[in-house]
Amino acid sequence: MASLLSVAALAAGLAVSAPSPDDTHTLVLRVSGDCSAAAQQVVEETGGQLLSVQPVGNTCIITVLVQGNGQRPRKVTVKVPM
Repeated sequence: MASLLSVAALAAGLAVSAPSPDDTHTLVLRVSGDCSAAAQQVVEETGGQLLSVQPVGNTCIITVLVQGNGQRPRKVTVKVPM
């Protein structure tokens, strides 16, 4: 019985804390409006392939894979202020 109450309490807490569909657009803007332009610029400048983008504080850490001339590809990490 106690486990049933725990599950019910957890489900109620998740239902209350889950974002409403109206808030989804705001969350997407906060996440996608920060590093996407910087990542695109780094990819264009290096001619590489995007591996990862991480927002850290007021900086975007962008990692790209750059093909060498007859050499192995190399990983390049660039820090770009937001």
